[in-house]
Amino acid sequence: MRASSQFADVTAGVVYIHSSPAALCPHVEWALTSALAAPAKLRWTAQPADGQLRATSEWMGPVGTAARIAQSLRSWPVLRFEVTEDPSEGVDGERYCFVPGLGLWHGSTSANGDVTLGEMRLRAMLQAAGELGKYTTYDLAAEIDRALGTPWDEDLEIYRYGTESGAEVTWLRRDVG
Repeated sequence: MRASSQFADVTAGVVYIHSSPAALCPHVEWALTSALAAPAKLRWTAQPADGQLRATSEWMGPVGTAARIAQSLRSWPVLRFEVTEDPSEGVDGERYCFVPGLGLWHGSTSANGDVTLGEMRLRAMLQAAGELGKYTTYDLAAEIDRALGTPWDEDLEIYRYGTESGAEVTWLRRDVG
């Protein structure tokens, strides 16, 4: 009898480079090539929100590829990007966002794309609200918004509209196995 894995080996996702200076574009492609172990030749188009460039790429690869991509792109603090990884059997989806001044945000996502907060994280926030609330102002609503990625979503919203209205999508595949 063959043993089956309860976790998926391969998943897919999307890399959105929302805003990049032209000089960084080749470096972004090299970083993606390294993270995916496959050539990344993006089609760069104008980003109307800030006059820089944008690109979108769908990818396939092993579970955890989104984290490798996000880690490789965060080296450039002037980029604005998002990386998603679809949920797969036994594994939650993920979303990473990077915004200059805010840094890198990571969240787990459900099958429909909603950001999910785990029980232990919520309990820690409630505990901090109780303990810190005795000594200082603790804004639980602001902490939940931050955990959900709201400041990143607010910053990226104008850039997302640009991505949806004309950026060409490139497929990248990371070899599995």
